[in-house]
Amino acid sequence: MSHHLPDTRIPAPCIVDTGVIVNKLDMRRLLSDLGRVHYIYTHGEKVVSEGEGDVIEVFANPQRSTLVANSALYLNVYSFDYIELKQSSPQETCFDLMQEGMCLRLIPLTTPLQERREKTFNVSAIEAMMEQVLSAKWDAEIDDDCSDSF
Repeated sequence: MSHHLPDTRIPAPCIVDTGVIVNKLDMRRLLSDLGRVHYIYTHGEKVVSEGEGDVIEVFANPQRSTLVANSALYLNVYSFDYIELKQSSPQETCFDLMQEGMCLRLIPLTTPLQERREKTFNVSAIEAMMEQVLSAKWDAEIDDDCSDSF
């Protein structure tokens, strides 16, 4: 006798601006788009630390720590049980990274689009500098070659 369960699939959640994220992959994807943030670290109701910094790395490794120092944030999704998305204003979503009475609140100061533009600008600026350096080097080599003939 065979017992078959009906083939019913539960759709994946759709979270828009508010909700709770528990899946580590979803947490990592969400945090990876963050750039410059204002952070508030609390235990219970007590603010322990507050400042601004850049999200440098987001990773998932149960053996490593989340680090916030020197205006840099290295976020390990395994440091948190879940992320709660909240609207602090109609234009502002904050990310509460929660674990056992501790909260690391991240308030984005830039949007993912601004971050992409900045990265594109930085890459373009570096390419332009490299072009100038190579051009100057070639000019110097040509000048050296010309001075050898005198």
